[in-house]
Amino acid sequence: MEHTSILRVTSKLLIPMILLFALYVQFHGDFGPGGGFQAGVIFASAFILYAMLFGMSAARKVVPAWVTRIGLATGLLLYAGVGVVGMFKGGNYLNYSVLAHDPVHGQHIGITLIEFGVGTTVCFAMITIFFVYANRNS
Repeated sequence: MEHTSILRVTSKLLIPMILLFALYVQFHGDFGPGGGFQAGVIFASAFILYAMLFGMSAARKVVPAWVTRIGLATGLLLYAGVGVVGMFKGGNYLNYSVLAHDPVHGQHIGITLIEFGVGTTVCFAMITIFFVYANRNS
């Protein structure tokens, strides 16, 4: 698929829309279907599409291995950190109500941060899994 110019041009139009849709799913997850897991998979699919059409070496220039490692760790630390902050503020682990002066506002902040952590972790996990399997035979 690396030498198909129609697919390459089409993907250059689609990849930004895929990334934008992933952000919509990420931040719309509070109010409807969607959330961090779905957004992470959609976001990763844009990078996987790029890797399939432009090759693994080009994709690795866009997303180097150190970026995927930092992304995985950041998402996990964000998820765990929100829970720990809730404990430091006097609540239980992942009790979002204590994150702000108003419990409803704290719930909104907690859910948003947790979903962003999940989305980040899932995105970089999917990219890592794809890169590992794609490089297996080379």
